[in-house]
Amino acid sequence: MPTGDPHIRAEVDGAIGRLVVDNPERRNAVSLAMWTAIPGAVAALAGHPDVRVIVVRGAGDLAFVSGADISEFATVRKDAACARAYEGANAAAFAAVRRVEKPTVAMIRGFCLGGGMGLAAACDLRIAAADAVFGIPAARLGVGYPPDCVADLVAAVGGQRAKELFFTARRLHAAEALAVGLVCAVHPVEAFENEAYDLAATIARNAPLTIRAAKAAVDAVVDGAGSARRERLAALTDACFASDDFAEGRTAFLEKRDPVFHGR
Repeated sequence: MPTGDPHIRAEVDGAIGRLVVDNPERRNAVSLAMWTAIPGAVAALAGHPDVRVIVVRGAGDLAFVSGADISEFATVRKDAACARAYEGANAAAFAAVRRVEKPTVAMIRGFCLGGGMGLAAACDLRIAAADAVFGIPAARLGVGYPPDCVADLVAAVGGQRAKELFFTARRLHAAEALAVGLVCAVHPVEAFENEAYDLAATIARNAPLTIRAAKAAVDAVVDGAGSARRERLAALTDACFASDDFAEGRTAFLEKRDPVFHGR
């Protein structure tokens, strides 16, 4: 699928869509053009009729995303006005991943730093290989982040832990990331690829309308906006009970077989 930047790839493999950050010669560092291309790539995968789950990953084995491309900071972040525009592109990329109705899974190997942490945190689920390394080096670079760019990390690990990571700029390894709730699973490197795609396939087999409603409901609780979204959430729940998939799920349970869902 065309994305507007050669380093951002959108691919479809059956029911699994892949958003790939493909800049391995720079450990998948993300340029401004790449940030700008992410929302369109997410929209393309969201609109594909076959895609039921979106995997977000980096190309190669060395990095998920090692952060923003610092080599261009002298131009794209040269002053406060440029920095605001840059952070707007960051926030738009994170929002596109966060708000897409289809479930998203961050598949993390190697370095996941700075903006890479933001991109991963915007996903619904994060799983890591044992070689994953996380960190936010902003305090070593003099970089500032607005609330829209830190909200997902705060939701993932809580305010105190997020502050500690920002204040110290230290790195944490996969086991600690699991312990603090940043990721939901860690797998050995040799098994990671299979485990990641097994998880995506499991999600893809389940009822799409139920997953859409559950994602919206959980996000509303996390955001503290459940009452404001009540009508929308009720409509999503009602759609599950009015669907052919609900009838299929009941029938399959009684017949002791795996259900086959069609998202309608």
